[in-house]
Amino acid sequence: QVQLVESGGGLVQAGGSLRLSCAASGRTFRRYAMGWFRQAPGKEREFVVVISWSGSNTGYADSVKGRFTISRDNAKNTVYLQMNSLKPEDTALYYCTADGAGDRPGGWHYWGQGTQVTVSS
Repeated sequence: QVQLVESGGGLVQAGGSLRLSCAASGRTFRRYAMGWFRQAPGKEREFVVVISWSGSNTGYADSVKGRFTISRDNAKNTVYLQMNSLKPEDTALYYCTADGAGDRPGGWHYWGQGTQVTVSS
């Protein structure tokens, strides 16, 4: 069983930066691929980024490529999402997820409660 707790969300102006963190419980954290999804009001949950269990492989949605960077520290059971050059369209509830694959929410097993990111224009 893995529990995920996100933090680091907030209100930022367009062009600004935020770093999200996702702290995971459980000794098996380092075995899992990790990912971030986001959901804006009235929209479906969408894929943002994934990182392999070792951190050596990553995959980004086209909408965030070049602006967002995912990383993980397996010793700290934590995954990070550095978000730069934020745009109003990045406004959403950001969810951390573990143990899965692909860009569909149904492909992932564990989910956090989400952290809100709001980007003002």
